[in-house]
Amino acid sequence: MVLKLIKVILKVGEATLPYPFEPVELATGFRGKPQHNSELCIACAACAVACPSNALTISTDLDQGIQKWSLFIGRCIYCARCEEVCPTGAIRLSQVFEMAVMNKADLYEVADYQLASCLQCGKYFAPLKEVEYTFALLEQSGLPKENLEIARSLLEICPECKRKNDVLKIVNIYQEAD
Repeated sequence: MVLKLIKVILKVGEATLPYPFEPVELATGFRGKPQHNSELCIACAACAVACPSNALTISTDLDQGIQKWSLFIGRCIYCARCEEVCPTGAIRLSQVFEMAVMNKADLYEVADYQLASCLQCGKYFAPLKEVEYTFALLEQSGLPKENLEIARSLLEICPECKRKNDVLKIVNIYQEAD
C-alpha cells in the first residue's frame, strides 16, 4: 500500500513552486498593489468613495488649501474598484504582490493637491486640477468661445456663491416684475 502511494507521488511530481527562490509567473489580470500616478490624478475622490475597505481616503485642509489623498496598503483588498472608477486612469493595479515592510508607516502613500479658491469669496472649494480638467473637457466638447468664458467663470466660483448669485437673480426678476 505504501509503495503504491510512493509510486503515485513520484509520478505526479512536485505540487508546489520553488518560490521565493525562483520568480512566480503571474496570471494575466492579476490584481496587485495599486499604483497611483499623481500627474494624472485630479483629486476627484471617486476612488475613495468607491473603496469598500476604506484603504483610500481623502482629507481636506481648508486653512492651507490642500486636499490630501492617502492609500493604506494594509487595508487594501485589491478589488480594483479604484481603478474602475478613476476618470483619468491615475490608479492602476500592478503585478506587485511582495509588500512586506518593517515599518507600518511604509504602507502609506500620500499625495497633496492644491485647492482652487473662489473668485468671489476667496474660500477654497475644489481641487484645482479637477476644475482645470472639467474646463478642458468643456473645451474639447466644441463649445463656442463666449460659452467657454461663461463656463470658466462659473467653474471658478464656489457652490455657496453660486447659490447666492442665483438667489439675487431670482430676487431681481421678481423686483422687475413688480
